[in-house]
Amino acid sequence: MKINSKIIVLALLVSGLISCNTNEKADGYGNFETTEITVSAENNGKLLQFELVEGALLKKEAFVGYIDTIPLTLKKDQLQISKEIVYSKSKGVLSQISVLKAELKTAQISKKRIENLLKENAGTQQQLDAINGKIDVLNQQIRSIKIQNASVVNELKSIDIQLLQLEDQLQKNIIINPVSGTVLAKYAEPNEIVSFGKPLYKIADLTTMQLRVYVSETQLATIKIGQKVTIKIDSTNTMKNYTGTISWIASEAEFTPKIIQTKEERVNLVYAVKIDVKNDDSLKIGMPAELWLNPSEN
Repeated sequence: MKINSKIIVLALLVSGLISCNTNEKADGYGNFETTEITVSAENNGKLLQFELVEGALLKKEAFVGYIDTIPLTLKKDQLQISKEIVYSKSKGVLSQISVLKAELKTAQISKKRIENLLKENAGTQQQLDAINGKIDVLNQQIRSIKIQNASVVNELKSIDIQLLQLEDQLQKNIIINPVSGTVLAKYAEPNEIVSFGKPLYKIADLTTMQLRVYVSETQLATIKIGQKVTIKIDSTNTMKNYTGTISWIASEAEFTPKIIQTKEERVNLVYAVKIDVKNDDSLKIGMPAELWLNPSEN
């Protein structure tokens, strides 16, 4: 009888402890999320190469594939030829200016010689007037050719700008991964025709997940950015614990999301909180979890 009574007492104590634990409630509930980046095509054309597998890990600036560059390359070659033609015109104009400047220099030397002869009464005013007239004509011719050359120079600048634009488009035809992460979804296949803005794949860094939970105004005073908390997720037989760090607290209140609280609690205002949790490959986007603010007690 004594043994049976002891067993009953122990059973009552254990059941009492279990009931106490089951009555405990988490301080918040939410779902894991992360920053997802959708990489889109930056140009139009055929997707000639696109080596990508969903679930694969990609490093930042890794080569993923490229869009057909032949039309842009041909256009670039055409512009290069046009530039060479215009440049040859500019060289012809500049050579004319060089010839006229040489003639102008000779005329100015002749003018000084005639002026010296006039001082010694060995020259005539008519000779001086003639050489001044020639100098004026040469200056006008030089100005006229410079104006013609200005239009040629502007045309060369325009071609250079077009070449830079084409080079930029050619670079955008090469698909480079923007961030390190895991490929979540693939939206295109090789040899498909893609257009500007078409999504190609989605990627996210899953090494650290963010749990978004909502806390009441009374709980707000007990948390702060940088605080360590306990995060729990459902496991096979029990709850699996993680250590998280509060990284963001909303500055404005909002109504409690319907998916988390009961109808009566939905009318209350709460504050969104984000908690960074290091992922051991078990945490997935959208997975539910619990927040416990007092890890030492829980």
